[in-house]
Amino acid sequence: MRVERLSLRNFRTYESVTVEPGAGMTVAWGANGVGKTNLLEALYFACTGRSCRTSNERELVRFGGGFARTELVTSDGPEQHLIAVGLEPGQPKRIQVDQAVVERLTDVEVRPLVSVFLPDRLELVSGPPALRRAHLDQVVAAVWPARRASRSGYSAALAQRNALLSRVRAGRSGVDSLPAWDSELARHGIELMRNRAAAVDALQGTFAAHAAALGLDGYPELVYRPRSRARTAEELAEELAEHSKHDLDRGFTTHGPHRDDLGFRRADRDLRAYGSRGQQRLALLSMLLAEREWIGEVRGVPPLMLLDDVMSELDERRRQALSDVLLSGGQSLVTTTDVGHVPGAARSEVVRLAVTEGAVLGPSREHARRLAS
Repeated sequence: MRVERLSLRNFRTYESVTVEPGAGMTVAWGANGVGKTNLLEALYFACTGRSCRTSNERELVRFGGGFARTELVTSDGPEQHLIAVGLEPGQPKRIQVDQAVVERLTDVEVRPLVSVFLPDRLELVSGPPALRRAHLDQVVAAVWPARRASRSGYSAALAQRNALLSRVRAGRSGVDSLPAWDSELARHGIELMRNRAAAVDALQGTFAAHAAALGLDGYPELVYRPRSRARTAEELAEELAEHSKHDLDRGFTTHGPHRDDLGFRRADRDLRAYGSRGQQRLALLSMLLAEREWIGEVRGVPPLMLLDDVMSELDERRRQALSDVLLSGGQSLVTTTDVGHVPGAARSEVVRLAVTEGAVLGPSREHARRLAS
C-alpha cells in the first residue's frame, strides 16, 4: 500500500498544504523550526489516526483554525483509497475510509503500515519496559494480524482479575473465582509470550546485520525477557496461583507477561544502562530497519518509514549505509536541514520537498526537469 498524496488543513503550522511523496525516498528539507517534523507527524497521523509526538491532540490544531483535517490518498496497484481524519477539540475524532465512517484505523486493510524514528523515541531503548512491550506487540500485530487477539484477550482478562483482587481486598468478594481468572489469563498469556518470543527470534539476525552496517559493534542483540518461565498455560496458571497471596496484598496482578521486557544488548551489556545515546540511537534504528524488512517480506510491501533529522547525528559512512537501505525499496520520508546530509538525495527518483514556514514546495523544478529528460 503506497501513499500517493497527503492534504492538510489547519494541522500544526499548516493552514492548507498538499504534498505528493515519491514511490521511494522523499527528502523534506528546510531550516530549523519551519515545520518539517510537523509534516512527518501529519503523515503518521493520517496513517494511524493518532500523533507520534503528543497525547494531547488539541496541540495538532493550528492556532485560530478551530479544527484539523488530514486526507490521505493511498494506492494498491490501480486501486485508490481515501483516508480522512477530522479533529475538532471537544468532539469525537471522525475517521472515514472511502467515505465510510470507521472507529479506528488499526483494522483498516487499505491504510499503509508506518514506522517512525524521532529523537524522542530513544525512550524505546532507555525508557520503561511498558514502551517496549507495546512496541513489540504492535510488530506482532503488523506481521500476524490474527494474533492481535492474544494481546487484547490478555488485557481484558488482566483487567477482570485485577478488579476481582481489588474487590476481595476491600471485603466485597470472595476468592472462589480467582482460579478461573488465573486459567483465563494464562490461556491468553502463554500465546502472548510465544508471539513475542517468535517476533524477537525472527528479528534477531536482521537486527544484527543492520547494526553492523551502521557501525554498532560488540555483537548487538535483541533479548526477550519474559517475567514467567512457564511453557504451557497450565504452568503459567500455577505461577499466578503461587503469587495470589502477594497479589491480594497489593490489590493487582504482580506476575505475568504484562511485566515482560525487551532488551537491547551489546558486548553482553544492557544498552539501557550502559549504552551511550549514540549507541542507543543506532540500536533503535537497527531494530526499526529490521522490522521494516521483516514486515515487507511477510506482507509483500515494507512499511512507510518516517525519519526525523536522523542524518545530522550520523557520520558520513553511517549516512550512506542508512540511505542505501532506504533507496533499496519501499517508501520513506527523511527530514533534514541540509540536503547534502542525505546521500542519494540528488538521484532522479528521489523527491525533494522544500519546507518553509507554513508551506511545502516541491518537487523542485530541477527534479521535474530531470524526470522529463
